[in-house]
Amino acid sequence: METGAITQYVDVAQIVLYMFWGFFAGLIYYLLRENHREGYPMDNGHLQGGPVQIGWPVPDPKVYKLADGREILAPDFDRPDGTYSGQPTQRWLGSPLEPVGDPLLAGIGPGAWAVRADEPDLYHGGQIKIVPLRIAADHDVMSPDIDPRGLPVYGADGVQAGTVKDLWVDRCEMMFRYIEVKLTSGGEVLLPMTFSRIKTRGVHVAAILAAQFANVPKTKSMEQITLLEEEKVTAYYGAGTLYATPDRQEPLF
Repeated sequence: METGAITQYVDVAQIVLYMFWGFFAGLIYYLLRENHREGYPMDNGHLQGGPVQIGWPVPDPKVYKLADGREILAPDFDRPDGTYSGQPTQRWLGSPLEPVGDPLLAGIGPGAWAVRADEPDLYHGGQIKIVPLRIAADHDVMSPDIDPRGLPVYGADGVQAGTVKDLWVDRCEMMFRYIEVKLTSGGEVLLPMTFSRIKTRGVHVAAILAAQFANVPKTKSMEQITLLEEEKVTAYYGAGTLYATPDRQEPLF
């Protein structure tokens, strides 16, 4: 027998190859199981409240300790899920959903949102990250950038929806997150900075029309915003990119 041979048909190289195959199969199994830790159980998207996909293999729940002392489980089969108002366009599973009712509030497509914690995001020291400038008095707009406070806010139709009342700053990331808009119809809503274009003569929003600002999801407090409220506010403007006008759902050409 040659060097390394254990028997006439088995040698060390063959055993090492089999060991590698076994290790690689175990690695794939482990990664697949950990991949199912988040996002499951999963709605099949056909009928809300219908059967759910558990996913295989399902890992044992793991306890994660949060900075505030709370503990969460993953996977958590009792976790709440976001709600939506839509119906499938076809009878087969996985078919696209079309909104029912107000498409900007239907919670599907670009307007989908997740059930995050209904509490504000915090940073070191337990301070709230995102607050208006009237609270974060040590922050301001850097010159020569345009300070939009007091400028009119226009919807995609060119109609004025309101005026900028204040800016909300992320004190951890040192950047503005929201524009607080005082509506001409009364009340205040938040506008994500990423959906706005600030110019010297006003703030322009292409996502929604001026009249649609009235239905932007409100926050419980105009001094802070929770993670869940951030989801819903951003989802509303995201839905507007497709559903604000009927022609946006039509082919480009």
